[in-house]
Amino acid sequence: METGKKTLKCYLDTSVFNFALADRWIEEQRATLEFIRLSQKGEFETYISSLVIDEIAATPDEGKRKKLFHVLNNLQPIEFPLDASVESLVSAYLAARIIPEKARNDAIHIAAATVSNLDIIVSWNQEHMVKVKTRIGINAVNKLNGYKEIEIATPREVIP
Repeated sequence: METGKKTLKCYLDTSVFNFALADRWIEEQRATLEFIRLSQKGEFETYISSLVIDEIAATPDEGKRKKLFHVLNNLQPIEFPLDASVESLVSAYLAARIIPEKARNDAIHIAAATVSNLDIIVSWNQEHMVKVKTRIGINAVNKLNGYKEIEIATPREVIP
């Protein structure tokens, strides 16, 4: 009998696509590729915002940019645009000093996933995103603004 297992709705920031190509970081690359493989099999629902597309498009190395888009296109995540509610939540994160202004794009990724009611943000960004202090602060601001809590984790933490 099927247990009715819920499929996690995962927002992928740009670091996930970068680590799919990160030959220097073998364990992280393996975990990323396994996460992508499981997503393609339907284990996870994957989402991105238009910011991920913009960040990949801004990759200066044309060869790497093409490879990043290849990974993205093979995964076929659901893309959603950024709107005023995302910007409002970004402002709240920055005002609370959870994410520094210089890392505004990280706040955009988090807010986009939160506003879209996703379950988890998958990222390798351990400087501003995948850390306990950030999770606690983000979820406090989310609660104050009427949003549910969201988890932030690396692909390694998400795969079984």
